[in-house]
Amino acid sequence: MTEKKRRRIGIACLVLGLAFVGFGLLREEHLTVLKKAAAICLECIGIG
Repeated sequence: MTEKKRRRIGIACLVLGLAFVGFGLLREEHLTVLKKAAAICLECIGIG
């Protein structure tokens, strides 16, 4: 595989990853993840 082709694949993966992050932010998925993480932490220390 040539260096040019590897670079294009890397850039394509980066752009796709950023697109998915942007889509998740638009759907406010980060708030869901934060809520679930807080609930798990509270369960671990015995409060929740």
